Amino acid sequence: MRCRLGALLLLLALGACSSLPTVAPQPQARPDAPPVQLEGARGTLSVAQSQAVLERLADDGPETAIFERHLKVEEAIVGSPLTTGNQVTLLQDGPATYKAMFAAIEGARDHINMETYIMEADDVGHAFAQALIAKQRQGVQVNLIHDSVGTLGTPADFFQRMANAGIKILEFNPINPVDARKGWELNQRDHRKLLIVDGHIAFLGGINISNVYSGGSSRASRRARPAGELAWRDTDLRLQGPVVAELQKLFLSTWALQKGGPLPERNYFPPPQVAGRQVVRAIGSSPDDAHSLIYVTLLSAIGSAETSVLITNAYFAPDPQLLAALEAAAGRGVDVKLILPSQTDSWLVFHAGRAYYDRLLRSGVRIFERRGVILHAKSALIDGVWATVGSTNLDWRSFLHNHELNAVVLGSEFGNQMQAMFDKDLAGSDEVLLKQWKRRTLDLRIKELFGRVWEYWL
Repeated sequence: MRCRLGALLLLLALGACSSLPTVAPQPQARPDAPPVQLEGARGTLSVAQSQAVLERLADDGPETAIFERHLKVEEAIVGSPLTTGNQVTLLQDGPATYKAMFAAIEGARDHINMETYIMEADDVGHAFAQALIAKQRQGVQVNLIHDSVGTLGTPADFFQRMANAGIKILEFNPINPVDARKGWELNQRDHRKLLIVDGHIAFLGGINISNVYSGGSSRASRRARPAGELAWRDTDLRLQGPVVAELQKLFLSTWALQKGGPLPERNYFPPPQVAGRQVVRAIGSSPDDAHSLIYVTLLSAIGSAETSVLITNAYFAPDPQLLAALEAAAGRGVDVKLILPSQTDSWLVFHAGRAYYDRLLRSGVRIFERRGVILHAKSALIDGVWATVGSTNLDWRSFLHNHELNAVVLGSEFGNQMQAMFDKDLAGSDEVLLKQWKRRTLDLRIKELFGRVWEYWL
C-alpha cells in the first residue's frame, strides 16, 4: 500500500539530504508547568478532581511513576486535553472493525464524518459507499476526506457516485497541481483513518477501506483465504465520550485547511456524555507543526518507562532519537520488546528497519517478527498503563511528512487488554537473536543498505 507514494516520490528522493534531520526537540517539562487537568462531560475538572482520577489509575495498575514523569510533558507538547468519562473498545483486524463501523453508520441520525488514506473500489469499498449513500438519502449528512495518493487507483466515478447522492467529498492534496487548493504539496499525505458518527462515536487506527482487511489473522480466518494470500493484522479503537469532540475538531480542521468549502450545518458538537471510565487523549500530527506531536510524546513516554516498553508496528525505520530512547530504556533495565513484520508490502521500509536490528539487539532490545500475516498495526504499551493506538508508523514518513492520528489511553484496565493482544501476537512471532542475525546473507545486508539510503522518503 505504501508503494503508490514511493513511485511518485522517486525523483524527489534523488535530492534528499545527505544527513537526516533532527525529528523533534528533546521532550521535557518546564519546572513551572501547571498541574494536569482533565476534561469531562461537564467541563474542566478541578486540579483536585484531576489528581484523584490520576491517583486512581496509578493505584489500580502496576507500580510506576510514568504519570508523574510524563503527563506534564505530554500536556505541554500536545495541547489537546486529557479527557475522562470515555468508553474505549479494542478492535482487532478488519472483520471486527468493519462490523462495528457498519453498525455505527446504520445508527447514524445526524451526520457521518469519514477520513481515510485508502478507499478502494472493491467489495469492501462498495459496501461502505452504499452504506454512506443510503444514510445520505435518509437525510444524514455524510462528509468524506480521502487522500489523493492513497486513492490513486480508485476510479473517479466511485467518488462521483457518492457526490451525486449529496455526500461532500474532499480530495486531500490532489496529485494534479491544477486541482491544488492551497499550494501543491505532493509529499504531504493524509494517513489518518477516522470515522465519526453523530459526534458521539468515533473509530481510529490503522485500517483502511480495502478488501485486504476483509479476513482476520486468526487461524480460522486464514484457512478461509485463497492459497498464498496473507491476512492483514491490524488494530483499531471504537471510542465514545468527551474525546470524540476532540477528534471532531481534527476532522473539521483538516477540512478547513484543505479549503473544502462550507459544510452543511449539523450538530457536529452535541453535548458530551459520560460513556465510561477511560481517560483518553486524542493526538493529531501534521507536517505543518514544528514537529510530530505523536512522536515527541512517544519519545517522552519511552524515556519515562520504568518496567516495560511493548511496541507493535508495521513500518519501522527509526531515526537516531527513537533508537537512542529504546537503547536507553533497555540499558536501565526496562523490558523492551518490538513486534515487527516478517513479511511486508513495502520491502524498502522493511529492510531499512532491519538495518538497525544489530544495534538494537546488542543494546538489549528484544525483536520479534510476526509470522504468517501482513502486520499493519501501530500500537504501544508502556509500563502497562500508557497505551496508544493509531495510524502512526515508526518511520520518517510518519514523523515528518504525514498527517497522522493516535489516541492515548491511560490505566491498567485498558492496558491489560493491550497486554493480552501483545502476548497473542508474541505467540505468533519468531524472536530474532543476535547470534542468528549476524549470520544473515550478503544479499540481505545489501538490501538493508539500500533501504537506509531511501528511508527519509519512504
